[in-house]
Amino acid sequence: MNAGDIIVPIGICVVLPIIIVWLVLKARKNEVDRKAEIMLKALEAGVPIDPNLLSAQPKKRVRTVKKDLLEKLNGACVTSALGAAMILISLFTNYEKYYGIPMTVIGGFLLAIGIALFIVYFVGKRMLVKEIEAEEKALAENAEKE
Repeated sequence: MNAGDIIVPIGICVVLPIIIVWLVLKARKNEVDRKAEIMLKALEAGVPIDPNLLSAQPKKRVRTVKKDLLEKLNGACVTSALGAAMILISLFTNYEKYYGIPMTVIGGFLLAIGIALFIVYFVGKRMLVKEIEAEEKALAENAEKE
């Protein structure tokens, strides 16, 4: 057992989550600092200020049928590509002696999930045409009002 066998799992299980949390917190702090700076400049200039600007509540993201379908398409592309890559790597590299069968099985599962997501996307796209059109009209009307 060498040092690399210990360092990699520690890095993945300990250091990576800490870095992710730190980056998220830093991004939020930067956003609040930017908003506070804007508020101070607006106060100095005597411009009326919207009190909801610094609210802790995040903006609600509009979830539409079209966005959900596109997320399924994105997942289908990623899982299919990963599955196909894993299968190809396991078949055409020298690692097949050690990792060939597990990699091929996992790649097959990923490819099957990707194909299932493609089917869900295309069937959903065909079935939800009217709902997508209605949502696009509603969003266009809301944009015109604003």
